[in-house]
Amino acid sequence: MKIAATIARYLMGLIFVVFGLDKFFHFFPQPPLPAGVAGQFMSVFVATKYAMLVGSFEVVGGLFLLANRFVPLALAFLAPVLVNILFVNVTMTPQAIPVSLLVTLCWILVYFRVRPEFAPLFKPTKQE
Repeated sequence: MKIAATIARYLMGLIFVVFGLDKFFHFFPQPPLPAGVAGQFMSVFVATKYAMLVGSFEVVGGLFLLANRFVPLALAFLAPVLVNILFVNVTMTPQAIPVSLLVTLCWILVYFRVRPEFAPLFKPTKQE
C-alpha cells in the first residue's frame, strides 16, 4: 500500500503540475472547443481567466505532492478541482471519464496514506 500511494502521489503530482502549467503556457496543442454546452462552458472558463486560477491551485498542489511536503494541504487544494473535473466529465464530456477516474483513484490512495492528518476535520465540535 505504501508503494502504491507513493506512485499515486508522484503520478498525480506530475499530472497536476503539467496540466496546471498548460493553462498558463499552452504547450499542448489546443484542440477546437467541443460542440454544445461543453464548448460554451470551456469558452467561459478560459475567457474569464478562471482557468488560470484553477491552474494555479493545480500547480501548487502538484508541487506539494512531488516534493512530499504539505501532502494533506495539497489534497485539500486538489479535491475541489478533482470534483469539478469529474462533474464536467460526467455531465458534458463522458469520453474523458476514465482519465478523471484514474486521477481520483490516485487521490484516494494518497488520502488513505495521510488519513490520520484529516481526523480532526471529522470530529464534531463541542457546543458551548
